[in-house]
Amino acid sequence: MAKLWDKGYRVEPDLEAFTTGDDYLLDRQLVEADCLASIAHARMLAKAAILTGEEADKLAAELRAIIADQRAGSFTVTPADEDCHTAIENRLVERLGDLGKKLHTARSRNDQVIAAIRVYAKGALLELFDAAFGLAETLRAFAERHERLPMIGRTHTQVAMPSSVGLWAAAWLESLLDDLRLLATAWELADQCPLGSAASYGVPIPIDREYTSQLLGFERLQNNVLYANNSRGKIESVVLAACAQIAVDLSRMAQDLINFSLPEFGYFIIPKELCTGSSIMPQKRNPCGLELIRAKTSTILACHDQVLGILKGLPSGYNRDLQETKRPFLQGLALTLACVRVMDLTVRKLEVCEERLLAAFRAAPEVFATDEALRLVAQGVPFRDAYRQVAASLDKLQATDPRASIAQRTHAGGPGNLRLDVADAALARLKEFVAQRRDRLRRALDALLGS
Repeated sequence: MAKLWDKGYRVEPDLEAFTTGDDYLLDRQLVEADCLASIAHARMLAKAAILTGEEADKLAAELRAIIADQRAGSFTVTPADEDCHTAIENRLVERLGDLGKKLHTARSRNDQVIAAIRVYAKGALLELFDAAFGLAETLRAFAERHERLPMIGRTHTQVAMPSSVGLWAAAWLESLLDDLRLLATAWELADQCPLGSAASYGVPIPIDREYTSQLLGFERLQNNVLYANNSRGKIESVVLAACAQIAVDLSRMAQDLINFSLPEFGYFIIPKELCTGSSIMPQKRNPCGLELIRAKTSTILACHDQVLGILKGLPSGYNRDLQETKRPFLQGLALTLACVRVMDLTVRKLEVCEERLLAAFRAAPEVFATDEALRLVAQGVPFRDAYRQVAASLDKLQATDPRASIAQRTHAGGPGNLRLDVADAALARLKEFVAQRRDRLRRALDALLGS
């Protein structure tokens, strides 16, 4: 089977294995995306009269057959192929003869792989958006259900002021929505078509790059052909940066849940079906899912850093170093999606222990210290004097009704006025953003698939 760069000689086996690495394994995820981009490229070549309409139809039919075989598990990429592009072209040549050799006209593996990664990335981002929307809705419902249920608020991990379970959940909801705004920005940068940039410098043929972009459902063409290649890795790093923000929030949330479900707290109970056991201690119910969210967050951060580390010293134009950005990109996306799904499952099944939450207030009357200081302020005492007066008599503080304290915090975003409608509006805007882009992408890809 010929390699795309074959010139009639073989490189040393050790070098071949080194340069191929695990690319052939990673590329099994990109087969469908590469075929879709290739159908669009064939249509463009026909429009430019480089192929006939009949030739483009034959290529499109065979590329659709490869997609079907890949979905059925009967098409794969082997080490001898190096990558999915070679495997696909070899199949086309095997089935269509010389016509299969014509498809690579006016493109390089450089713009070919960027296009495949972008098509794949948009599908993966839609999955991530959907999962994150699910988690947002779960957090929103949890916050509303426990809106006025008191929970001690903490700073420095120590007892601070009266809060609520609703405020806690709504805080993570709003943080997730900010993360999704970043993800939407990452989508917009990824939604640029690089095809036709070839090996960074275009081709001396009057191809129609805008047409290819439209066929693939991209919002716009990535104009400068050198930048199109320079942006490989950069766009991936932006997507991973948004993933990193999601993962960091999930990690911190996981730590809260681990802490608050400790027997010493007992605010929450993680159901046994979300816990694993110990091989030696019969009583153990370990929050391993949450612990692995913490750990996998470090991996996601490392994926982001790895891509940036590869890019930082590269000259412009294609360099083989860029091959090494593929693994962390695919891994980071997949891990982020898995973490979101596990957190959604956890929050949906989380049990809340009202009695333990209220008992914590009775055991820590100092949580009402600020309330007492502000009561004195309402009587005309300057705040700094009220602060010192309360601080000097903390041992005399009495626990009061935390629900009444929460009810007094009626300003926007306080425990007594969560303003969940603000989150609802933000979530609706994000859903509309995604729905519009999903629709454009689906219509384009359905047309390429002939469905």
